[in-house]
Amino acid sequence: MTAEAPAPADAAPSAVPEGVAHPKTIKSFVRRAGRTTTGQAKAFADLGPRYLVPFRRAPIDVAATWGRVAPVVLEIGFGMGEATAHIAGVMPETNFLCCEVHEPGVGALLKRIGEQEIGNIRIVQHDAVEVIDHMLPDGSLAGVHIFFPDPWHKTKHNKRRLVQPPFVQKLARKLAAGGYIHCATDWQPYAAQMLEVLGAQPLLANTAEGYAPKPGYRPLTKFERRGLRLGHGVWDVVFKRR
Repeated sequence: MTAEAPAPADAAPSAVPEGVAHPKTIKSFVRRAGRTTTGQAKAFADLGPRYLVPFRRAPIDVAATWGRVAPVVLEIGFGMGEATAHIAGVMPETNFLCCEVHEPGVGALLKRIGEQEIGNIRIVQHDAVEVIDHMLPDGSLAGVHIFFPDPWHKTKHNKRRLVQPPFVQKLARKLAAGGYIHCATDWQPYAAQMLEVLGAQPLLANTAEGYAPKPGYRPLTKFERRGLRLGHGVWDVVFKRR
């Protein structure tokens, strides 16, 4: 998702746009080039009015948005939406609010929603940080998913990673008691940082002794399966709100 390395198919976007050396605010994405296919464009036209939620500087109305009141899980960056669609299918009792700015990815997830008849996903095509700040009241989330965010491999770029103390503090405040943050990465130094940053947040408690077993709801993506065949590791980190 950056100039540093090819983006995983279902990765979360990175923290700051390329070329911003000292960002003053956190951002949850890097804009990437990409072409929207005919099928994705049709999904925008046919399904967008129902499943796309406009960004607003006002709390989201859960009942009006999903047509029901149910726990809400926020996903930050879903790439092309393969894992997102799978998770929504195995957790039908949960409402999913999914943030992604990459238009082909949004179109691809809309297409999956139509093909798989998924009713519990809503998409905000906007920076997740602003969504968190303006649309999600404190204590409103049952969970947060951040899967394969940009690792910013170079040491001088580590400050651009999404999982940093100020951002985790924002997320922790949005969680209801018992709500969770689930991060996954295939870059061990970033996994160590995730473990350290989440472990230092007093509102959160680790659900495991160190890294967590992969929860059953998270599928292996094509990118992840390829990495595992090549001997690459994948680390899950799951913390809960105290």
